[in-house]
Amino acid sequence: MKSPAPRKSRGPKTLKVDTTRLLDAAQRVFSENGMGGASIRAIAREAGCDPALIYYHFDSKEAMFLALLERKMPPLAVELELLSAPSNTEPTALRLWKISRIYWRHFGEDSGFRAVLRGQILGGTEGTKDAIARHIQRAAKCNWAIIDQGIERGDLRSDLHTRVTGFFLVRMFMEIFDLVPSFVERITQVPVGQAVAKAERAWFELFWRGVAAHPSKPLPADLFSVE
Repeated sequence: MKSPAPRKSRGPKTLKVDTTRLLDAAQRVFSENGMGGASIRAIAREAGCDPALIYYHFDSKEAMFLALLERKMPPLAVELELLSAPSNTEPTALRLWKISRIYWRHFGEDSGFRAVLRGQILGGTEGTKDAIARHIQRAAKCNWAIIDQGIERGDLRSDLHTRVTGFFLVRMFMEIFDLVPSFVERITQVPVGQAVAKAERAWFELFWRGVAAHPSKPLPADLFSVE
């Protein structure tokens, strides 16, 4: 008499899945529904997999957000650390402009991650906020170093508050990334791509006049061609 065939498992066939696909799906679901409105089931549906596969890799949706942070933030910090090295002798105006280009490369076209990050800064758990703060602080220290070096080199005003100055430089660029693409065309009829570039340039020129030791000195002619 033949032995009965083993029962097939109803669970996932494998516990191996591309975590990049899972995190991409999580980011899309988070950006559409917020962390509070998201669920592991919805993320699995977006990723096209069984929820059990997600739980094999991540304990919770909060763990998925922390993994998104680890994927997104360190590459940004590495670029800023290179830019802020004391051995960098580029003009201070150029280095400050390059800060904006680095943020654009990592965040400019990723509105989903920006939305999730903003939501967690405002309403995340204490542990999540602590993780965000550690990543932001690593990047911010580079911005502060460039400002301090600019003061020491006589390019920036000696009375500047380094941290406040760095905050406003980056914060306004992030606002441009968020607000200009979503609304400016309705008001100005300027195509979004042109509007973002114009807004970035206008903000930087205004910012520079406020922080420069010699604001009447013109900015480098090719500054805004740097990407």
